[in-house]
Amino acid sequence: MSNSLLFSKILAIVLLFFLGIQSLNAQGKPYETINVDGKSYYRYKVQPGEGLYSVSRTFSVTVADILRSNPGANQGLQNGQELLIPITQENSQTEASAPTVYQSPQVDQNQNFKHTVVKGETVFSISQMYNTTVEDIYRLNPDTRESISIGQVLTIPQRRVISEVKEENYRYHTILPKETLYSVSKTYSLKPEDVMAANPGLSAETFQIGRTIRIPFFESYQVVKPYELQTTDLTHRVSRGETLYSISRKYNVPVGEIEAKNPMLAGGLKTNMELIIPVSSSSLEGTTQRLENDVNRLLIQRQGPQRVDIIKVGLLLPFLDESGGAHYRLQEYYEGFLMAVEDLKNKGTDLELYVFEIGKGNDTKKLESLLQTLEMQSLNLIIGGVSDAQIRTISDFSKAHNIKYVVPFSHSNGEVLNNGNIFQVNPLPKSLNDNVSEIFLQTYRNSNIIFVSGGQNDKMELLSQIQNNLRRNNIRYETISITSTLDTAILSLLSLEKENVIIPTSGDSNTLKRVIDELKKVQESNSDYVLRLFGYPEWQTYSSLINDYHHFGTHIYSPFFVDNSSPASKAFKDRFHKWYGRNLLDTNPGYGMWGYDTAMFFLTALDSYGVNFEEQIDRVRINSLQFPFNFQRLNNWGGFINSGMYFIYYDTNGRIVKMDKSR
Repeated sequence: MSNSLLFSKILAIVLLFFLGIQSLNAQGKPYETINVDGKSYYRYKVQPGEGLYSVSRTFSVTVADILRSNPGANQGLQNGQELLIPITQENSQTEASAPTVYQSPQVDQNQNFKHTVVKGETVFSISQMYNTTVEDIYRLNPDTRESISIGQVLTIPQRRVISEVKEENYRYHTILPKETLYSVSKTYSLKPEDVMAANPGLSAETFQIGRTIRIPFFESYQVVKPYELQTTDLTHRVSRGETLYSISRKYNVPVGEIEAKNPMLAGGLKTNMELIIPVSSSSLEGTTQRLENDVNRLLIQRQGPQRVDIIKVGLLLPFLDESGGAHYRLQEYYEGFLMAVEDLKNKGTDLELYVFEIGKGNDTKKLESLLQTLEMQSLNLIIGGVSDAQIRTISDFSKAHNIKYVVPFSHSNGEVLNNGNIFQVNPLPKSLNDNVSEIFLQTYRNSNIIFVSGGQNDKMELLSQIQNNLRRNNIRYETISITSTLDTAILSLLSLEKENVIIPTSGDSNTLKRVIDELKKVQESNSDYVLRLFGYPEWQTYSSLINDYHHFGTHIYSPFFVDNSSPASKAFKDRFHKWYGRNLLDTNPGYGMWGYDTAMFFLTALDSYGVNFEEQIDRVRINSLQFPFNFQRLNNWGGFINSGMYFIYYDTNGRIVKMDKSR
């Protein structure tokens, strides 16, 4: 071999090696960053076979984030198309490396799956949501016996009990990195529409890594493989010169798997032999880009309003239940409801109201008979039910006939967690505590905080949550007991540099009166101290203490509140007296305004957005008298729970400021 020829070969090898290094460097090179209108983005070119969801997983952003930055991307992505990807804390790159690209782990969810705790949830509510038991959750998550926190990831046992009703036969799936609606539906051999129907809350915003979705099974429980592990059998005819190794390389399938599918290979490979090749389903994805884009659009599109000519609403309550005077309260609720109906009719709303007495307690025979009528099955909306048995019966009916259902009073039943048609007016107690804890922190993080224990100490669950939140944020607080010398004991804890907020650990009036009297003594002898009070919903009923609230600049929280001095409240009371010849009952909350607010909200929603108003629920606005409304789903398949809350400030100038802290 000549020296020149040898040199040429060596040079070629060096060039190939150099190009290989360049290629590797290019793959590891950080994505180009650009600035548009003051915001930073990665510039990214779409690769063959990629859809919106695979790109969102690559950069750890939501599809909604991509769509906001790239108008028109919801029509599908093209190979080589340039996208602007917003830079977030999670996907920010260093100078030496590109953003982390998630690899889809092979996770077996046949036995257990994961649940991320959200605001308002308890171990009990999670067990109801997934048709399991509290003890089973404790067994897999021992630390939850003490408490759970927002963002905590729990292991949940996969449901094994199969219902006789096919529509109730579900299992659960936690969305993994790189998964799309298309790949999840393929994993379970379902149509994407089946998955969407089982999860009415599923959208581009809620199909996110770590979120759980419900998977329908229409026959019996079966073990499934992740989509990445599933195979599709193809037929290959052997050409002259091919070997098992070359065929395995062609399809990226191990030789052993080909041999297992083709027992005749024991006699050797022959030309024109037809082999069965178990090709990985995920490796065929590149040929299904159009299908995946079509499927992904299901998560983005919203239906238009499905309006009705005449709104039909059923009010189903135990009007004859006299236990504890319930019939008086329900009658007033109905009367307030009628006033809202009249207001809406005067605005041009065409509606029919059907009112029924449904029996009391757990006896649902009368209710079940009523629900069998064609009249009930033609309704657009049902409002009612008081007992858990009544709510369960109406809930089953609403699912079977796809009718929206409002639960007006209960806040403890579990039906809303598994019925996408339900709207629960009362917030979950835990959700209320979560909101209060955050608002307390925002309001008083720079204050001198003092808890006063004594009385019934009936607020310890909330106060424990507030104190934990304060400790997590390194905010000091003090605790003192009510004693005969409280005014002297508290004096040493007060600050002249900050406002001092005092929080009794009991909501009863006697404890509050005692604390107020002691604080007055402190202020009389030490006028330089700024003293504030923080309290509870029931404080709004202690009318004899209202002036003291103003004196101390008091805040209270409540899921309902009526400012009796407001023109709207006075007008409603006068109108109620004119209609019915009597005053409103002295209850808290007031049932007349309760009925009025509920009717105004849901009938306005139906009138404005049709029978599928849940898709626009965040756009429904009314001037409510007593209740703030902010309906949100806790999961992808359940109904809506009202998280509305007021923060009331009795300022030192004698004014009442009602702040809606729902959103």
